[in-house]
Amino acid sequence: MSESGSTYAAAGVDIDAGDRAVELMKEWVKKASRPEVVGGLGGFAGLFDASALARYQRPLLASATDGVGTKVDIARRMGVYDTIGRDLVGMVVDDLVVCGAEPLFMTDYICVGKVYPERVAAIVKGIAEGCTLAGCALVGGETAEHPGLLGADDFDVAGAGTGVVEADRVLGADRIRTGDAVIAMASSGLHSNGYSLVRHVLFDRAGWALDREVPELGRTLGEELLEPTRIYSLDCLALTRTTEVHAFSHITGGGLANNLARVIPEGLRAVVDRSTWTPGAIFQLVGEAGSVERLELEKTLNMGVGMMAVVPADSVDVALTTLADRGVEAWVSGEITERTAGDAEAVTLTGDHAD
Repeated sequence: MSESGSTYAAAGVDIDAGDRAVELMKEWVKKASRPEVVGGLGGFAGLFDASALARYQRPLLASATDGVGTKVDIARRMGVYDTIGRDLVGMVVDDLVVCGAEPLFMTDYICVGKVYPERVAAIVKGIAEGCTLAGCALVGGETAEHPGLLGADDFDVAGAGTGVVEADRVLGADRIRTGDAVIAMASSGLHSNGYSLVRHVLFDRAGWALDREVPELGRTLGEELLEPTRIYSLDCLALTRTTEVHAFSHITGGGLANNLARVIPEGLRAVVDRSTWTPGAIFQLVGEAGSVERLELEKTLNMGVGMMAVVPADSVDVALTTLADRGVEAWVSGEITERTAGDAEAVTLTGDHAD
């Protein structure tokens, strides 16, 4: 009796399931579009009509790529997959907008141990919703099945985005001046950074379960940990239209001080006053449950601030009004000063958080 030949399916790759996932995600991708998008889902490459950039004098294309990190483990354990895509979009487009670029389009990469069409479609749904919130298009992506390398329920997501900014309107360190104000924009929670520390503290050390009701949070631990990353791109672009902005800083891995320092020029420093805000309860819980020192928390988590803007002092009122009108909680958290010989750091955090 002859042994039957090997097949791709026998090796663990289900092409039919992949095709079904594509069919299920089409309606969501269609909603995350822009007029410049040419064609639809299913081609080998996404097409974007670059003639739309003709209105620019000297258009500079900005590119960014990122993932969601170990937050995907929370989604997997909870069986909730339609929010993690918003995290992915936020991590990418808000890096683009830091230089003043308008996000134009994104592509995604979803790697799974086994294709469950409904799960893949749910992930793409979240990505599409994130793109809609960011004002950009989702022009394509890839779903890869890696049996033998990933467990059947394991997955990871990554994405890349492209934006455009006029060359003479690029924001950054060269625009910042002494006396500028530093405006903080509230985060929606942990966003998508520091989850290796958070998981270690809350699961391994404290032994908490995802379905644990946490009074300080007003919901379960899992619901708090899956709160999607706030997407600021349209809010930041609105600021650049309504008032003068010198720089933005996306507060991600490394915390507030390290990320803000990336846009502070030599000879100047940002002095940020902790007393101007109170971090959300989740940050205190992580600190207390793991006996994590404040410095370690601050260099790992966003501590309640997801984006910062550096603006001239006379732009503060308009900036705060613009953000308030858009539903973004924001406040003046500090200022730009001269850096003296004794100031080793570009960013100094002072005071204590308000109770």
